[in-house]
Amino acid sequence: MKSVYPVFFTKADDVVLVEVPDLEILTEGKNMNDAIDMARDAIELKCVALEDAKEAIPEPSNLSVLNIANGTFFADGETIVSLVDIDSAEYRRKVDTKTVRRNVALPSWLDYEAEHAGINVSRVLQEALMNVLNVQRKM
Repeated sequence: MKSVYPVFFTKADDVVLVEVPDLEILTEGKNMNDAIDMARDAIELKCVALEDAKEAIPEPSNLSVLNIANGTFFADGETIVSLVDIDSAEYRRKVDTKTVRRNVALPSWLDYEAEHAGINVSRVLQEALMNVLNVQRKM
């Protein structure tokens, strides 16, 4: 899922405080670049967790309905609103690297041929699925 969420960034003494009101996320960064990275990571993690739990992912709010004065960190410094883009599918490919065992039925003669040819059936299956689904392994 690709989306763009509004995020409140508040410049405090030595950090940038981050709030994503639509997803009830609070985090921080050392500077603005780090704060944007932290916001993106937190949003993608939350969306993946909601997807896995088969829960609805909140739609991003329209900027016109947001009021920075209602932000958690408003009194802690100067607050701005910016948009942060996310891609939960790309995030999942980066962080969810565990393998899953699946049983695959093959004709005996095909298994024999693959084994004698030294073919890694798991790798071939992975490559075929990525091709059919038109996705790439991102590392």
